[in-house]
Amino acid sequence: MKIYTLQQRQVVQAPVEEVFDFFSDPENLGRITPRWLGFQFLTPLPLEMRNGTVIDYAIHLLGLPRRWTTLITTFDPPHEFVDLQLRGPYAFWHHTHRFREVPGGTEMTDSVRYAMPYGPIGRIAHALVVRHQLGLIFRHRASAITEKFGCRPDLTTEEVAP
Repeated sequence: MKIYTLQQRQVVQAPVEEVFDFFSDPENLGRITPRWLGFQFLTPLPLEMRNGTVIDYAIHLLGLPRRWTTLITTFDPPHEFVDLQLRGPYAFWHHTHRFREVPGGTEMTDSVRYAMPYGPIGRIAHALVVRHQLGLIFRHRASAITEKFGCRPDLTTEEVAP
């Protein structure tokens, strides 16, 4: 299974506690997700984020509805939380959200390790569609964060071979 990595770093002009609180509130996920994904919570809100929280939601990928279930495997306020896909469109999805105080604000780092299903067909889909689509999603997210916290995004995406 080929593991891909998408990384994004952004410095925002807000205290680390405020930034962590925003990102660790599941309801804000819908606020930073592009509308074209048709994001909807299936788990009743409000949710308490902690180790072991399971979140069910639905999205639309390529016009098709998909259910996605994630498990919060690490919750360490205000420094880090990790979500792991239990069910969804990827063969593997592990998203680490890190927050660190820096002069003038907070550095947020997202690191997503993921793998495509369906072997060679999944790798072709990644090259033709998925990689671009994830880039659009994370650029939208960076823009929404800029709007919320008044910062300039620093977006880097890198693919790492297994």
